[in-house]
Amino acid sequence: MNLLDVKDLRVEFTTQDGNVTAVNDLNFSLAPGETLGIVGESGSGKSQTVFSLMGLLAKNGIITGSAKFEGKEVLNLPEKELNKVRAQQMAMIFQDPMTSLNPYLKVSTQMMEVLMLHKGMGKKEAFEESVKMLEAVKIPEARKRISMYPHEFSGGMRQRVMIAMALLCRPKLLIADEPTTALDVTIQAQIMALLNDLKDEFNTAIIMITHDLGVVAGSCDKVLVMYAGRTMEYGTVDEIFYKPSHPYTEGLLKSIPRLDGEVDELPTIPGNPPNLLNLPTGCPYQDRCHRVMDRCKQEAPVLTTFDDQRARACFSDWESWS
Repeated sequence: MNLLDVKDLRVEFTTQDGNVTAVNDLNFSLAPGETLGIVGESGSGKSQTVFSLMGLLAKNGIITGSAKFEGKEVLNLPEKELNKVRAQQMAMIFQDPMTSLNPYLKVSTQMMEVLMLHKGMGKKEAFEESVKMLEAVKIPEARKRISMYPHEFSGGMRQRVMIAMALLCRPKLLIADEPTTALDVTIQAQIMALLNDLKDEFNTAIIMITHDLGVVAGSCDKVLVMYAGRTMEYGTVDEIFYKPSHPYTEGLLKSIPRLDGEVDELPTIPGNPPNLLNLPTGCPYQDRCHRVMDRCKQEAPVLTTFDDQRARACFSDWESWS
């Protein structure tokens, strides 16, 4: 049984200029202990997808479709019921560790609050459990440092604190929204290794949102490639990296610098993502696609499943690609 099943997820925002469809009929599933990477450029709908699962959308957001967590619907739950799911069953690591912690409160206060609210622990028990979790994320001298303020931690240490807070209630699903964006490459590697270790230890399923395909290659089991709110391609890491079937995925992979050869100029994807208020007729990627055909400008390709669970939304004959 899957831990999470998302079907026909659609997220719209009402604005003064009209309705913006940020997520358009998204489908994916996630098993216990599995990691799904959601990749795509800024504005592709990655963060809004997980915000809808966590009930964190802006007030002008409208959600339709279905998202079942352990067989129970979690979309559009009342706040009281949603609070029983958040932290205890699903938790989230936010993008910027520099601003995600309250600068006026000690780390101990912020961590203990989670356990006292969701687990009903007393202060002493919550303190000891918080220390244990800081030790689990490899913060040295955890018992001493837990009484410090966030500004006394480095960026990498703050991100470890955020991970520890997310794991306090032993959630079954951990959502990581670009958790390494503000960190240097050495700390990024340490954080990713830590998440992999914690996944193995607690059998936690992870949704990893990132721009970095290197992060995906090293930590994910499946990949969902998004563009303009839609799924362009979906498959295992090996399938996506070794035999991409969509021109957008192909472009993303070619734009990664390689160490096994020299190039005079790094390939890039020309142009910019489309305006979600005024999407073109047909495929949303048509203006930037080097494999575009007349058909692409007339009709939008339907997401088609092939090779068991692999899927793509494209008219091109990818098997003929060299």
